[in-house]
Amino acid sequence: MNALTRRILDALPQTQCTRCGYPDCAGYAAAIAADEAGIDQCPPGGAEGVARLSRLTGQPLRPIDPQFGTEGARMMAVIDEAWCIGCTLCLDACPTDAILGIHKRMHTVIESHCTGCELCIPVCPVDCITLEVATPGKRGWQAWSQAQADQARSRYEAHCRRRQGKEDEPSAAAPPEAAAPDRKRAIVEAALARARAAADSRTDPKARP
Repeated sequence: MNALTRRILDALPQTQCTRCGYPDCAGYAAAIAADEAGIDQCPPGGAEGVARLSRLTGQPLRPIDPQFGTEGARMMAVIDEAWCIGCTLCLDACPTDAILGIHKRMHTVIESHCTGCELCIPVCPVDCITLEVATPGKRGWQAWSQAQADQARSRYEAHCRRRQGKEDEPSAAAPPEAAAPDRKRAIVEAALARARAAADSRTDPKARP
């Protein structure tokens, strides 16, 4: 990572939300430094974020490009624990490991670690995750401190190291790559079946003992 990329990365909010069109804040920083991306693609950073990047790159100030989103209050993920089926898909999706839970057990969000990236929303098969405003009346960098950005960056880097470590672990009985999606699909389908059965037992008097 060259010096300019490092300075640009330091100026980003580290939410790792991918709204900029890149897989993480580091990818976006590298693209800006290479003049392959504009400084107006980070909604979480908002107007102040654009100003920070403008000072570093010399690019003129401009509003956030609406195709990437709009500046707004920081959001926080909330899991409806009554509907959570424990499929663990949201654990894999969360870039800062802000979701706590284990297979077949309900999950919960650690508020102080959630960046509001929204990446857990589309992977939930039962739509039990919603977003709530965490910073009413504040948006962009007003709603997100440098200390929070630093913590999110540290947690994301730790998350990446853990994932890389799992990928590097040797396994004599590793299943074929094609089997992984089938296994995850089977887990989700089984969890959904349990959830439906539990819901039926609550609503059908004949199912009660």
